[in-house]
Amino acid sequence: MVSPGGRRRVTVLGATGSVGRATLDLIERHPDLFEVEALVAGNDAASLAELAARTGARRAVIADPAQGPRLSSILEGSGVAASAGLSAMLDAASLPVDWTMAAISGAAGLAPTIAAVRTGGAVAFATKECLVCAGAAFMAEVGRAGATLLPVDSEHNALLQALGGQPVADVEKMTITASGGPFRQWPADRIAAARPEDALKHPTWSMGAKITIDSATLMNKGLELIEALHLFGVEAGRLDVVVHPQSVVHGLVTFRDGAVTAGLAAPDMRVPIAYALGHPHRIDAPTPRLDLVQLGSLTFEAPDPDRFPALRLAREAMEAGGAAATILNAANEVAVALFLDGRIGFMDIPRIVADALDQASRRGLSSAPATIDEAIALDGEARAIASACLLESRPRSQ
Repeated sequence: MVSPGGRRRVTVLGATGSVGRATLDLIERHPDLFEVEALVAGNDAASLAELAARTGARRAVIADPAQGPRLSSILEGSGVAASAGLSAMLDAASLPVDWTMAAISGAAGLAPTIAAVRTGGAVAFATKECLVCAGAAFMAEVGRAGATLLPVDSEHNALLQALGGQPVADVEKMTITASGGPFRQWPADRIAAARPEDALKHPTWSMGAKITIDSATLMNKGLELIEALHLFGVEAGRLDVVVHPQSVVHGLVTFRDGAVTAGLAAPDMRVPIAYALGHPHRIDAPTPRLDLVQLGSLTFEAPDPDRFPALRLAREAMEAGGAAATILNAANEVAVALFLDGRIGFMDIPRIVADALDQASRRGLSSAPATIDEAIALDGEARAIASACLLESRPRSQ
């Protein structure tokens, strides 16, 4: 569980986000097992400095260069080395540590996650866009580096545990669950009129704004299907989604003989993070224990493709292959940002994604990126297309 020299050295990319903070909470509870090499964050210099000083990190890196002076000022005399900017972030991700948490959201997390993979260590990742934007290229990098890839999304972590080391050839179906988000029981007209503050009220999980909106549209489940396709090497036809409001069952594996195994846990991100931190062993975690008697019942239902078209779009992109998933993800990031800024309505999110996919197809953007650089370039082109779709679109949904 730890390196021969003592404690396992770790780096956390996205330290100030919900996953990063949960990771550091577990690390601080096991000072005999882990030591922090580097913490990386986006633009919250004060929080990053506080976390770095508290955990004894050797270095702290802020991605926003404008926040560099403030970070350095706060950490002056602390013994923590401070730096800023993309180059510094990639340098930190490239440190030869034993274990890296890659939790920078969106396509921005692709380059630092790849840098961590190339060290050949264990990489726990909550950045699903790595596999959505550049699935084949990303997995090829993992293979070349001999890195160990550990999913931290609760669904994929549950699938990994439910698989139990069995060959994927013996799997008939893998199913991930969805809480259904805040609009699970809302009628279509009410969903169309939803405001950002409505969509950010997730019934189960406490997450960042972008992923919370993806949960409300069910796009997150579509992205997770694409992620599972690359991570486990299964075909699109063997992947499914079921709505499970209690968020207790996170993933199910159906085998060729009809047996089904499932990963169950309280909806606490520290459960999958603890699994990844301790892998291949287990560590103690202060997470709620399931009391099935108290729960009483667990319910399941099919997702509604009419009220939640984003999931359908993601399925279609997964089945189409090629560049579709990269374009889908980029357009979705643009549309979600526009919605959070109040510039478009909720149902304009899937509409802009659909328009961007159509425009990209008309422009002949069909080939899957063969390298990480190609994926980043395609992501940028897709964002420009999505932004243009906004300018050409009808007025904001009411």
